[in-house]
Amino acid sequence: MTPLKILVVGAGIAGLATKKALSLRGIHADLVERDRAPRITGAGLYLPGNAVRALRDLGLADPLAARAEPVKQQKLHDEQGRELAGFPVSAIWGDVGECMAIRRTDLHALLLDAVGADAVRFGTVVRSVGGDGMVTFGSGERFRYDLVIGADGINSAVRRGVQPDGAPRFLGQVCWRFLAPSTTLEPGTWSVMLGSRGRTFLAVPVGGGLAYCFAGMDSAEPAPPGGDWRSLFADFGAPAAKLLDHAGDAHFAPLHEVRAFESSQPHVVLVGDAAHACSPSMAQGSAMAFEDALVLAETLSGKPHRDAVPELLGGYRTRRAARLRFVLDQNHRRDRARHLPAVVRPVVFRNFALGIFRANHKALLARP
Repeated sequence: MTPLKILVVGAGIAGLATKKALSLRGIHADLVERDRAPRITGAGLYLPGNAVRALRDLGLADPLAARAEPVKQQKLHDEQGRELAGFPVSAIWGDVGECMAIRRTDLHALLLDAVGADAVRFGTVVRSVGGDGMVTFGSGERFRYDLVIGADGINSAVRRGVQPDGAPRFLGQVCWRFLAPSTTLEPGTWSVMLGSRGRTFLAVPVGGGLAYCFAGMDSAEPAPPGGDWRSLFADFGAPAAKLLDHAGDAHFAPLHEVRAFESSQPHVVLVGDAAHACSPSMAQGSAMAFEDALVLAETLSGKPHRDAVPELLGGYRTRRAARLRFVLDQNHRRDRARHLPAVVRPVVFRNFALGIFRANHKALLARP
């Protein structure tokens, strides 16, 4: 039987993971990337237990351990640094496995190493995609694939072509991400400071003497405020106050959500942020992308023919939908919790933080 002709669009985290997952099943796919060389934005990532499990399933346990930093506990503080709650991550994830944190450049590099840089056709622009798998490239060349996998991020060109009404929705939040020396932080600890007006400051060591830092706040507009944004967090105590000294080159981003994972096209499927970008509140963006890759590869195993692709994609979407809806809904609950009144929030988190975190993640303990 003739193998499926598959195109993966986008060589970011989701696209590389998909290419790797398919290769583990003996499935070949072309992988294209519009940029002429790897381009990484952002600073770091916290990888919760299900993300680390998925990377193990992709055969990447050893390179991940060599580049990432184990995270053993989570702590919540108020904006002055007073501890509200703390617990080991094992109390949430049990035997799913450990949690880790890593620089985004290192995660991308290990995925690129896993598929081989020569497997990516850099500088290849996809101009349009039809639901039947017909692709028009920037060069004008047209080719019909049995399956096109849109892994091209939150501003996905593939999604725009097959689902014009699937534009990202602004969540009313903006953030800054940066790396800073980790000397003021407790090793192996994910820590967050919760302030008024939806302000959040998170820091977690990622190895090499560095920490990944995330500062977020509510905003009516998806644009950076004027002046030095760090003044918006001037009332935060340690460790935020010290870490912000190193945030001069922070990466700014408005936060958006995409709910396109249930869209139906016979020969096109979306994965990662192209399908379900979400708030970083639960740190599930990369985890869901890795899971997408594994489940899609499993779905396509068995050497199906082109006529079987629409039904297989329907099964894939059905299998993923409930889990993805759960993640997006839990993100909304977590975001609402940031707006509890100042007199109520300490009481809630001191008494119920672990229970809340367990409920947020309970459905993710099982494999996808």
